[in-house]
Amino acid sequence: MFTQAIARKPGKNFAQGLTTTVSVTPPRYELLLEQHETYLETLKSCGLEVTLLDPLPDYPDAYFVEDTAVVTPDVAVITNPGAATRKGEEDSMVPVLAGFRKIERILAPGTVDGGDVLQVDNHFFIGLSERTNKEGARQLGRILESFGNTWATVFVGAGLHFKSSVNYVGKNTLLVTADVTDHEQLGGYDKIVVAKAEAYAANTLLVNGQLLTPAGFPVTRQKLEVLGFEIIELETSEMRKMDGGLTCMSIRF
Repeated sequence: MFTQAIARKPGKNFAQGLTTTVSVTPPRYELLLEQHETYLETLKSCGLEVTLLDPLPDYPDAYFVEDTAVVTPDVAVITNPGAATRKGEEDSMVPVLAGFRKIERILAPGTVDGGDVLQVDNHFFIGLSERTNKEGARQLGRILESFGNTWATVFVGAGLHFKSSVNYVGKNTLLVTADVTDHEQLGGYDKIVVAKAEAYAANTLLVNGQLLTPAGFPVTRQKLEVLGFEIIELETSEMRKMDGGLTCMSIRF
């Protein structure tokens, strides 16, 4: 059960952040704030106490706070973001998380983005991507092992982060995009495969027995219904324009 969530309010310059998405309409700040607030209220309705941090004016991507730390029941690992323009965001998380957990850090030349790290019970998948390198994964794995966890690396062939393509949705089941279904590290789990046209919906978040999923992906929702959880659809149009999704905008523990 999660009891806490850390989030950060988007700054007015959020549209200056990193993105590979080509959008017909430019990102809209007021609509992003509305969607972000609804997201936070949903986390609260799932039983989480939400700590909302102020924007970081020098870091337009800082509201994607998940990338700055990996938090387990035993430790908060402050990451070293893989994108040069995001280095420094992680430092702001140290005093926040120090009130909850022992602090460890990923050190250069290692890089890790939290969006590449998926926890399933006491096992951690660490995606190797443009943002998370082998040295960062090794450092993180060593820290996790010291607290009795296991870990495995998985090459990220498509999407920004590992959790763009793979997420745990409960009952020994992974929600995955078609390109990763046969990955050997993902063996031993049941899989719900997201249709190519709905690949964005793979970024679905399980919170205390409820599934938070992006609105507008009916085929994926129908597949998720077999799990028997309450499904909550959330509008994500503006963060999607900035390569973001539901898992990115909070650290849950």
